[in-house]
Amino acid sequence: MDPITHGITGALLGKSYFFEKHGRTAAFAVFLGSVFPDVDVILDTFSHDPLATIRFHRGFTHSLIGLPVFSAALALLTIMLLRRRVRGGPNFAILFWCYAVGIGSHILLDTMTSYGTRIWNPISSHRYTLDWLFIVDFLLTACVLTPQVLAWVHSASLRHFPRSAAIRALAMWLIFSAATIGVWELAQKLEDGFGWLAAAILIVVFGLLFFAPLWRNTDSGISRARWCRAGLYVTAAYILTCATAHHAAVERVRGFADAKGLTAISEAAIPLPPSLLYWDGMIRTQEGVYHSRFSLADAQPAAFTYLADSSPSPVLTHALALPEVQTYLWFARFPLLRTRVENGVEVAEFIDVRFAMRHDRSVPPFTFRVLMNAQGKLLEDDWVVGATHLHLRRDIKGYTPPLDEMR
Repeated sequence: MDPITHGITGALLGKSYFFEKHGRTAAFAVFLGSVFPDVDVILDTFSHDPLATIRFHRGFTHSLIGLPVFSAALALLTIMLLRRRVRGGPNFAILFWCYAVGIGSHILLDTMTSYGTRIWNPISSHRYTLDWLFIVDFLLTACVLTPQVLAWVHSASLRHFPRSAAIRALAMWLIFSAATIGVWELAQKLEDGFGWLAAAILIVVFGLLFFAPLWRNTDSGISRARWCRAGLYVTAAYILTCATAHHAAVERVRGFADAKGLTAISEAAIPLPPSLLYWDGMIRTQEGVYHSRFSLADAQPAAFTYLADSSPSPVLTHALALPEVQTYLWFARFPLLRTRVENGVEVAEFIDVRFAMRHDRSVPPFTFRVLMNAQGKLLEDDWVVGATHLHLRRDIKGYTPPLDEMR
């Protein structure tokens, strides 16, 4: 899940259950805990290991074993800082619980995505995934953000400051409407099931939420905590809906595998933005990957495309024996293995199909490449496309690998 949504979720939890009873510091602790696990990206920043982003990210800081350790450490650090500035702040037990709730929300949301979270690190290196949510889920972000904005819009007594509340409501409705239109335009480019009718309904719903409490110039009587708790209930309902849609999508993938008599090494249905109707279906076999993009609204069975691995070859054998490639294959859930010769250089390319986005003419993200000479000597191994901060290393003797389209 993206860091912004993590932070907004932490703020929602803090305002729902901790702010009124334990104060601003407790609520902030929940927020800080909700973004803390991603501190592991610092290891990647200072590491010269090209695979650091998959070795370290979503490891111990995202672990249920690490959760009490970091919660206690952050609680102690907060108390030490508060003693110098504030008296009568939350005690250790309250702060521990606040940080635990924040960190726990981060771990839970990350586990719902397809990237993989090592929740039992360092005991186990297995990556757990539920595949319920896309890494950037606009509807989830709206669910956790909207109630907090509503609480701010209607925080002042409408009997005394009706004009202020109306200005806030209008400004926020325009911003949320513009954001909805932006997501709708994105959906048109991706050809996802988020039509103009859905966008119009969302804009109307936002209007009702922002303006309905202003009716007859009376106070809604809804506190900030109640707004935020209502948002948590809506968020939980949305996640359960995504889980239900995921179950239906997985059944379609399994139906295709059963009909074809495939022996699947792994299979999954991965959500596509911005609608929970559209999914990526994937089946990994011994020889390649079956891939499909389908909508749950379609009555017809999903049509799958077969992406075959390259035939066994010395370069592939040498590449598969490399520790870096073994690390990559530990990370990749649906790896596609491709080899070719370019300008006298043997190229082995490893592509994780779950990150292949539609209409992308370049190699998908998290594609790893190995370059060897004819004698099997390693020339270079590095990402072709990884995370945004990863890049291809310098060219080797003028060789520039092409970014060919995955077939």
